[in-house]
Amino acid sequence: MEPIAIVGIDCRFPGAPDTRAYWDLLMRSGDGVGEVPRLRWNAEEFHSASGAPGRTNTTKGGFISDPDAFDNEFFTVSPREAQAMDPQQRLLLQSSWRAVEDAGLAPQSLAGTSTGVFVGIMGNEWAQLHLTDYDHVTAQIGSGNGYCMTANRISYHLDLKGPSLAVDTACSSSLVAVHLAANALLSEECDIALAGGVNVAMTPALSIFYTQAGLSSPDGRCKPFSSQADGIGRGEGVGVVVLRRLKDALADGQRVYAVLRGTAVNQDGRSNGITAPNRWAQQEVLAAAYRRAGVEPSDVTFVEGHGTGTALGDMMEVKALGHHHGSRTGKPLALGSVKGNLGHTEGAAGIAGLIKVALSLHHRVVPASRFSAKENPSLKLREHGIRLLKAPLKLPAQDVVAGLSSFGMGGTNAHAVLASAPPAARRPADDTGGLGTAVFTLTAPGADALRRNLIAQADSVERGRLPVGALAWTSNRVKSGHRYRFAVGAADTAQLAERLREAAADDAVLTRLAGQPAARPETAFLYTGQGSQYPRMTAGLYRESALYRGFLDEADAALVPHTGRSVRDLVLAGDEAVHRTQWTQPALFAVEFALGRTLEALGVRPSALLGHSVGEYAAAVLAGALPLDGAARLIATRGALMQELPDGGGMLAVRAPHAEVAARVADEPLVGVAAVNGPQATVLSGDLAALARIEEELTGEGVRTRRLQVSHAFHSPLMEPMLERFAAVADEVGGDVPRIPVYSTVHGRLLEDEPMDATYWVAHISAPVLFADAARTLLDEGVTHAVEIGPRPVLLGMLRTLGAGPAQVVPVPDEDAGSDRLADAVAELYRGGVDPDWDAVYAPRDRVGQPLAPYAFSDRHRYWAAHTPSRTPSAGPVAVAAQSAADTRGADAPAPAAEPMHPAVAVLDVSRGRADGPVARAAVEAVGLVGGYGPDELSPELRLYEDLGFDSVMVMELKSRLEERLTGLGELTVQDLLPRLSTIGDLVSFLHELDAVAPGSEERTA
Repeated sequence: MEPIAIVGIDCRFPGAPDTRAYWDLLMRSGDGVGEVPRLRWNAEEFHSASGAPGRTNTTKGGFISDPDAFDNEFFTVSPREAQAMDPQQRLLLQSSWRAVEDAGLAPQSLAGTSTGVFVGIMGNEWAQLHLTDYDHVTAQIGSGNGYCMTANRISYHLDLKGPSLAVDTACSSSLVAVHLAANALLSEECDIALAGGVNVAMTPALSIFYTQAGLSSPDGRCKPFSSQADGIGRGEGVGVVVLRRLKDALADGQRVYAVLRGTAVNQDGRSNGITAPNRWAQQEVLAAAYRRAGVEPSDVTFVEGHGTGTALGDMMEVKALGHHHGSRTGKPLALGSVKGNLGHTEGAAGIAGLIKVALSLHHRVVPASRFSAKENPSLKLREHGIRLLKAPLKLPAQDVVAGLSSFGMGGTNAHAVLASAPPAARRPADDTGGLGTAVFTLTAPGADALRRNLIAQADSVERGRLPVGALAWTSNRVKSGHRYRFAVGAADTAQLAERLREAAADDAVLTRLAGQPAARPETAFLYTGQGSQYPRMTAGLYRESALYRGFLDEADAALVPHTGRSVRDLVLAGDEAVHRTQWTQPALFAVEFALGRTLEALGVRPSALLGHSVGEYAAAVLAGALPLDGAARLIATRGALMQELPDGGGMLAVRAPHAEVAARVADEPLVGVAAVNGPQATVLSGDLAALARIEEELTGEGVRTRRLQVSHAFHSPLMEPMLERFAAVADEVGGDVPRIPVYSTVHGRLLEDEPMDATYWVAHISAPVLFADAARTLLDEGVTHAVEIGPRPVLLGMLRTLGAGPAQVVPVPDEDAGSDRLADAVAELYRGGVDPDWDAVYAPRDRVGQPLAPYAFSDRHRYWAAHTPSRTPSAGPVAVAAQSAADTRGADAPAPAAEPMHPAVAVLDVSRGRADGPVARAAVEAVGLVGGYGPDELSPELRLYEDLGFDSVMVMELKSRLEERLTGLGELTVQDLLPRLSTIGDLVSFLHELDAVAPGSEERTA
C-alpha cells in the first residue's frame, strides 16, 4: 500500500502524563502500576484473593492521574455539559489538540477540512453509572455518553468534516481504528486523519470479569512472555496520532516519526471459544499485513506484541509469529510488549503499542521489555526464531521494519507493519532573507492560560537547545488562533526562555507583551521627511537583516545611475555628506523605500499611506503610483537641483496656529508657510532677512520660534528657479493613481482617483506640507496602528498633538536600532491583530518545524461521579460532581474561590459587570442553571455561544427556564429567542422589550 506517515503524537498513560514522559518510562523500564485510586472504587470492598464471585483478585492496576481534570473553558464547554461527559471524551479532546500541534499544525487551521477522526474504544462504564439513573438522565447525559461521541466530539469541537467514527473490537479497537484511518487516507476520503484510543476504568466490572474468567493477575501486572506471567492487569490511557499520506507530509516539510507500510484486520471466526485466541487467524493477519507492506518476514527487525501475559494468549501469539519467523537466518526477531509497563489498556492497547513502535523507530532504539529477564521456557522462543528484548536494542541507521499486533477478545485481530521515516531533507544552509531576529508567538484563551503556557514553553526551550529561529517559526505556525496574543523577539534560546519566564511572572511585562485585538487592524505607514537623516542610519538593521539589506541594495541600484555614486555606501560609511541636500533626499528615499518594502514583505500591508514632504516619494512607490526607477530619478534630480540653488534661505518653526502665521506673511513675497505640523506647529520658509524680521516681531509678541538648521528654504517661493528643469524630468517619469490610499500632504486630504504625476510633484516642491490636515483626515478613518517609516521617529510625536490616536509603532527608534527593534515592531503589530507572513521573517534554514511543548491545559476544574461503585446500592442518585483542583480539602474548608485574575493585566481581562433588576437576575439564574454556572461567574457581556458553550438543546431548555421565572413573555418561541442570544445583556434587553415581569417584583420593563 502507499505509505502513511505518522506526523503527530500525543499520549497519556500510567506514570506518563505526556509523550516525552512515556518514552522516558519505556527507556527506564518503569512501572506504571499502582493501587486502585479511591476516586474509582474502593478496591478492598471488591477484593478477594481467592476470586470469590462478584470479587476481583487484585487491588492494583495501571491508572492515569487526574482523569477528572478537564479544561472545559478552553473548549467552550459549559460546566453542566462537562459534568455529564464521559471522561474518555474529555481526554480524547485534549489529546487530539496536542497531537495536532505536535504535527506542526494549528488545530484551528483544520476547521472545515475533510480531516477524519477514528477512535478505538472498549469501555463504556460512564454510561453504566449514569444512564441507568433514569430520573436524572438529561440531554447532556445523553450526548455525554456513547462510543460514537468520542470521535464525534473531536470532529465537532475542531470543526472537522471528514469521516468520524468509533470502533469497538475490544482489545484491538485502536489499532483497527488506525487501519481504518489509513484506508480512508488511501481512498482520499480525507487528507489528514486523527486515529487514537482511550480507556478509563471507572468500575471494577472488567476486573471482576477477568478474575472470574481466570485471566486476572493478582498483582495487577501483565508479564508478557515471562515465566512469571500470571494473567492480565488492567491499564488506562489515551493516545492519538496524526496520519498523512507520506508524499503529502514530505511535500509540506513535516516531521515524520515513522511510516505505516501495511495494515491488516481479520477475524478468528469459530474457534475454541469466542474469547479464545486463534493461532491460525493470527498467522493470516500477519501474512496479510506483510503482503500489503511489500515485505518479507525476514525484513522485520522487531515486533511489539499483544503480550497480555496469559498462558494461552502468549502461547498462541508466539506460535503465530513463529510460523513466519521460525526459519529466519541471522538475528532472531526481537519481541516485547508495553503491557509490562502499563497493564492491558484494553481499547487503548493498540495505540499504546503503535506509539511505542513509532518512537522506537524515531529514536533509533527499542526499549527493553519489562519482565523479559525470565522468559517463559514453554514458549520455546528460540525455536520460533524469536528473542525477548531484555536490553534496549539499538537500531541501525538504515531503513528498519517493525511489526505491531493487537488482538481483540472477541476475535478481531489487527497487525501493522511500520518502517523508519525516510531521511529528513537536509536543513537548508541558505541564510538569505529574513528579519534577523526571531519573533516567538503564543496564543491562549485567557490570561492564566497564557501564563501557564509561557512557563511550559520556557521549560521546553531550556531543555531542548534547538535553534531559536526554527522554534519561533514553529510557534508562529502552531501556537495561533486564540484571542490573547503574546509575541516577543529573541536573539537566542537563552534570551527567549528568560523573556518567557519574565512575562509569566511579571504582570506589567505580560500587559506589555500580550494583547487582545478586538477587530481587524487598520495600519497606516507614515514616511518621515527631511531632517531625520544621520550618518550610518539603519546600519545595524542592514548588517543584521538580510531582508532589509536586499531592499536597500535594490534602492541603491536604482539611484546610482542618477546620483553617480552609491548612496548606500555613503550612508553606511558614516559620511557627513548625508546632510547635504543632494544626498539627504535620495538617502532618505532609499532607507524609507527599504523599510516600507521590508514591512510589506513581512506581511504588514498598510491600508493607508502618508508622507511628510520627501517622504511621499517612497510612499508613492509602495502605493504603485511611481515605479522604483522613476521615483529614484525624480528624488535624485530634486536633491541635485535644490543643492544648486543659491544660499540665503532658511526656515523658522513658529508655535502658533496656521491661520495666524499665514496672515502675517500674506504680503511677504519671499516667505511662505512651508509646513503645518499641528495645531500650534507652523513652519515658515524663505529669505533669511525677511525671516529674521518676522522672528523678531513674533518674539516681541511672546510667540515662541526656533530656527531650523537647513541648507535651503524648502517649500518656499525661493524654490521657483528649479521648477522648470524638474518639471521636464517629471513629465518623462509620469505617475499613476495610487493603489493604496494616500493622504496627501500637498492637499491635506485623501487623494481621490488623482494621479501622483508631474503636476503633483512640481507643486509638491513649493507647496506647504499640510501634515496636520492630512493626518487628521487619516485619523478620522479609524486607523488602529501608525507605523513610522524613517530613520528616527518624528511624525508620531506630531500625531499625538492632534489628540488620541492609534497605537504607535517604531521599527527604527534610535541610531543603534538593529533587527531586534524591527522584530519588536512586528511583535507589537501581531499583538494588535496583524497576521505577518511568518515565512518572510526567517531565512530558509530556519523554516524547519521543531518540537514545542504541547498545550498545557488547566486542571482546575474536576468532574467525576458523585458516587463511586459500591457493593451496597447508594440511597441517592448517581449524579455527577464538579470540583476544583482544590477539592481535596476537608468538609469544613471554605469553597474554592474563582481562579484569580491578576488585576495588573488589565488588557487581558474581561470586565465583569452585574445584571441588576429582578428580570435580569431571573435571566442570569436561568442561564446559570442551564449551563451549570454560579451567579458570580456570569455577567452581561459574556457571549452565550462563544463564552458559555450554549447549543440548540441548551437554548430550548433556557426558554423553559425563562418561562418558569417570568411572566409577560407571550408566545415566546425558540426562533424569537435565537437572534437575541448574542450576550446575556442582549437577552436581558430582549426580555425588557417583551415587557417581562419577575413574579413578586414590582419592576416593569416597558
